[in-house]
Amino acid sequence: MTMKRRQFIGTLAAGTGGLVTVLAQERASTEKPLLVSTPMVLMAPRMDGIEAVWAVSRLSRGLVEWEAEDGAKGLVGADAFGFVPQGDRILRVRLSGLKPGTACRVRAHTIAADDKETVVSAWKTFRPLNPGAVETRFVMWNDTHIHDASIRALHEVTPTADFLLWNGDTCNDWTQDELLVPTLLHPGQCDITEQRPLFITWGNHDVRGAHAFKMPGLVATPDGRPFYAFRSGPVAVICLHTGEDKPDDHPTFQGRVAFDALRAEQTRWLAETIRRPELRSAPYRVVACHIPLRWKDERAQDYSNQGFDRHSGRSRAAWHSLLVEWNTQVILSGHTHQPTWLPPTDEFPYGQLIGGGPQLPHATWTEGVADARQFRLKVRNLEGKTLHDVTFTPLT
Repeated sequence: MTMKRRQFIGTLAAGTGGLVTVLAQERASTEKPLLVSTPMVLMAPRMDGIEAVWAVSRLSRGLVEWEAEDGAKGLVGADAFGFVPQGDRILRVRLSGLKPGTACRVRAHTIAADDKETVVSAWKTFRPLNPGAVETRFVMWNDTHIHDASIRALHEVTPTADFLLWNGDTCNDWTQDELLVPTLLHPGQCDITEQRPLFITWGNHDVRGAHAFKMPGLVATPDGRPFYAFRSGPVAVICLHTGEDKPDDHPTFQGRVAFDALRAEQTRWLAETIRRPELRSAPYRVVACHIPLRWKDERAQDYSNQGFDRHSGRSRAAWHSLLVEWNTQVILSGHTHQPTWLPPTDEFPYGQLIGGGPQLPHATWTEGVADARQFRLKVRNLEGKTLHDVTFTPLT
């Protein structure tokens, strides 16, 4: 069922020409750009909170007001270094101290540094993750590549969920600085985190281009790294960064990437993470990474002649034994633009589920629903057709 979305009041121009809906605001000067240029995006939900991220046109301070359904309320206005959160482009405020699963509503307060112009956003609702919940529902997008028509269509058909996982390749390449804000904080001119907070994993295109190093400034993750783990109800999820689809020394990267080192760091982290009690006790166990760890044709590629990896063999070599030890049931990926299900085998006891591509006829969304009885994953296209339907029973 398509969710009903509240509309903000008023409009303002987004970074590259789209419209952002916000509460009507008083302008101190008609010559200044509107102070707030994107919706408040809710990212990286945790058991005790979330992070709010939004864009501004000039130096401002940001606060987040919150109210919980149990009557608790507060105003968050401090960062880890003792400053009120502030910036001349991006504002980020991290909320902590909330209760797992308790519905909250939040709104952003933006105060301009020069003339104290103030903008207060509409309220937005979410629930912190609840590892003790008896069921969970989540949705996944992948490989949107700034195809706005596909993003808008996905936004319309994707239902309310405990979280939305945007599983890589949000862009084509970060060739222009101006692409970052509208692509990540106002994709397709949609407020995609209304009633479904967002996790992002990095795809190979997300790390390309001269401005790719700026993406972490706009993307919140639970622990500030591009790999992380969490539990929502009976499902434990480990999100990993598969890096590029060619070796680090490939000339097209111009010395800008170091993913072998990042894979090694993730291997060390993964060895500890799979022993966390809430992840070891989960009835269902999922890994999300943009480039698949398995593919139907794994022949070696000629990187000097436009070859690239359809699966991340380097990542699999580093992580396979740990994923088997953790009893991983399924890997969720994108990258190939071909909706694919590869069932578990004796060699690879985890299945591999892959979503579609960016164009409207090929775009897909994946829904995961889990309770005590089963964990079901469905990949659907925008016409509503189910392309893959996979069910898992609880691990004992």
